[in-house]
Amino acid sequence: MAKYKRIMLKLSGEALAGPKKTGFDEETCLKVAKQVKQIADEGIEVAIVTGGGNFWRGRTSENIDRTKADQIGMMATVMNCIYVSEIFRSVGLKTEVFTPFVCGAFTSLFSKDKAVECLEGGKVVFFAGGTGHPYFSTDTSTVLRAIEIEADVILSGKSIDGVYDSDPAVNPDAKKFDEIDINEVIDKRLGVVDLASAILCMENKMPMMIFGLQDEDSIVNTAKGITNGTLITTK
Repeated sequence: MAKYKRIMLKLSGEALAGPKKTGFDEETCLKVAKQVKQIADEGIEVAIVTGGGNFWRGRTSENIDRTKADQIGMMATVMNCIYVSEIFRSVGLKTEVFTPFVCGAFTSLFSKDKAVECLEGGKVVFFAGGTGHPYFSTDTSTVLRAIEIEADVILSGKSIDGVYDSDPAVNPDAKKFDEIDINEVIDKRLGVVDLASAILCMENKMPMMIFGLQDEDSIVNTAKGITNGTLITTK
């Protein structure tokens, strides 16, 4: 039985790339689409934000102005959302892609009322292009849109399966949290989301679940409250 009525699903660009580590991995995206179809058929309303890290991580370049680098990153998320939404359509889902800036006929201009109308009408809604402004990550736009559409929870599917007290790729003894309060995430600078996103979650009581996207049926299980990931609470 579904635990949530309306969810915001955040998909990292790296996770969408699957084992290829860059670009799109169609098999991975199809697995995501089939899982979302399953929970949508159970009546869960699904909104999605994708990262752009499978195409662009401009902050690592010292030769490009930060504003321009972030704009390129925004366009990477637009490509991701258009691609993933088409994969979703191939499994029978109806979709709508919103951006905070005009993209010709490719997307619809974001409106809370229109987005909620689409969700209530059974469409999977994609929010591409971040906030439309530099210096804000896709984590921030995920939390912002989740708050705007009054989602019950943010489910964040990553290439890592939860929140750790240190980087598990560097420290083999890193401890994973089953549950952690957002204040501890902020105080310890755990880096699972950026500080602006964490504070938005804290101030607006928006819980977040971090889980491994590659785990079997991870989206379906997490939407039902069954997960091996980490629940970030906002007590």
